[in-house]
Amino acid sequence: MTASPARQLLREIFGYTEFRGAQQGIIEHVAAGGDALVLMPTGGGKSLCYQIPSLLRHGVGIVVSPLIALMQDQVDALKQLGVRAAFLNSSLDADAAREVWRSVHRGELKLLYVAPERLMTEGFLELLEGLAQDDGIALFAIDEAHCVSQWGHDFRPEYRALTVLHERFPGVPRIALTATADAPTRREIVERLALEQAQQFVSSFDRPNIRYRVTQKNNARQQLQAFLETEHPDDAGIVYCLSRRKVEETAAWLKEHGWDALPYHAGLDAATRSKNQQRFLREEGVIMIATVAFGMGIDKPNVRFVAHLDLPKSMEGYYQETGRAGRDGLPANAWMAYGLGDVVSMRQMLLSGDAPEERKRVELQKLDALLGFCESTECRHQTILRYFGEEHPGGCGQCDNCLAPVDTWDATQAAQMALSCVYRTGQRFGVAHLIDVLLGKETAKIGQFQHQQLSTFGIGKDLAQTQWSSVYRQLVAAGLITVDMEAYGGLKLTEAARAVLKGQQEVWLRRDAEPAKRKTSKTERGSSLREAYAGANEDPLWLALKAKRLELAREQGVPPYVIFHDSTLLEILNRKPQTLDEMAQISGVGQAKLARYGDAFLQVVEDGANGGTQA
Repeated sequence: MTASPARQLLREIFGYTEFRGAQQGIIEHVAAGGDALVLMPTGGGKSLCYQIPSLLRHGVGIVVSPLIALMQDQVDALKQLGVRAAFLNSSLDADAAREVWRSVHRGELKLLYVAPERLMTEGFLELLEGLAQDDGIALFAIDEAHCVSQWGHDFRPEYRALTVLHERFPGVPRIALTATADAPTRREIVERLALEQAQQFVSSFDRPNIRYRVTQKNNARQQLQAFLETEHPDDAGIVYCLSRRKVEETAAWLKEHGWDALPYHAGLDAATRSKNQQRFLREEGVIMIATVAFGMGIDKPNVRFVAHLDLPKSMEGYYQETGRAGRDGLPANAWMAYGLGDVVSMRQMLLSGDAPEERKRVELQKLDALLGFCESTECRHQTILRYFGEEHPGGCGQCDNCLAPVDTWDATQAAQMALSCVYRTGQRFGVAHLIDVLLGKETAKIGQFQHQQLSTFGIGKDLAQTQWSSVYRQLVAAGLITVDMEAYGGLKLTEAARAVLKGQQEVWLRRDAEPAKRKTSKTERGSSLREAYAGANEDPLWLALKAKRLELAREQGVPPYVIFHDSTLLEILNRKPQTLDEMAQISGVGQAKLARYGDAFLQVVEDGANGGTQA
């Protein structure tokens, strides 16, 4: 049976035998001239959904992309595949930009990446109109379409003006793509980009290769170091922090302890940001310590972990940030340390902002949903998908709660003590003082507030300070207590607390695991991520394949993953092809890459085999 034109391109150019998920349906719909809105998780293969239709249709595909670094990477990757592609953005001088445009008019390009602010200039739109008259535009792809949403932290005002594409080029199909899953953002994309008639393709947002883990904060830097040493000694990853200062301090601390760590935040000058980003993309094993300013459009597929040292703002933010790990489909970690201090800081940040009250209410609801996720005893994958309106069949067997089910305990009496203490001290104190009162500490007897006369003074001595911290943190997450920013972070009861105080409602809380007393040894890491590589990191052939990839990448000035993904190298390692025909069967090896790199990697495999024989 003859393969369809789309499937033929998939095999010959991109080196894959099968489409994933909804890819084939999207490609056929757009190639036939239909508009589409594509919601697909990071790493789900969104790029192919406009790249292949651009190759199938007459003319050039115009891809609107918000980030210069992403355009460069995408174009580099396409050129490696033998696809004629270019970009137009502020990094090009006038002569280079004119040459790109001449290439478009000569019909020499199949994909042109352009920044939205460049696209929206009247001069550029007129050039496009001239091109469209000759049937020279294959499609418009609007990447990172959630940038149109005022509710997201990636909002770009110029994206709002992209309805002009529909108005001035009604005959050219449009495809808008995003990895942001929530319904309000989806509705806003449809409305702002006039995509009411577009077919919507919504993929599952599950990322089964990501292992989610949430741990209670207890010297977060040392917890992070233990996590890195145990699971990611040589891997690339991202560590997110809330403030620029914390980014700088954490990067410096990790560097002092021998890690190749770089800072990234909006306060750094553009040259430093660009240099650090290029090192992260083009070298192996670099760790980026960053604020949320870093990440959108980062196409590096072998990010093996994303760690959070501070709570993100929302489930959407958490999902988006953790989704930058494991884009190649291989196992990856999403690790977060959080405590009640994070909740106070985040609420303070949201409430002190200039946003209208309605927006603040929405943001606080999103934060509460994230707290619920952190404290949940259920499967993490299940909890995330339920938030986005998707069902998950059951336990994932991968997250912390599935791998080590959490104990719960009847905390009704403890909750009543904790709530009563908040009430009797005037609903204006923070957790530290409330715990001192419950434990009957001397610090609660002195100064302006002498609380030794209260009925709650000293009634909580059966629980340790860390246990009371856990109780208060979970009561906040459960919505029984709220943080009052006008009282400098003091705790206040909510209406929901009344039923607990009256004995009308039980409270069950998760029992926090005791902090690990020692590092996990290699033999105890039965299901750790290292096993996914089947011992690859100790295999000389694996190291030789990576070294060859890095050498070729440096010769051409591109990131190593543009040559081959880790998943392709792993397949070469495991199958050990002997001929070019066998190499052509490896996933991710298309015709152009086979011609360019086949012999070089076959030589590495042969040398490895000879070395093994001699040994």
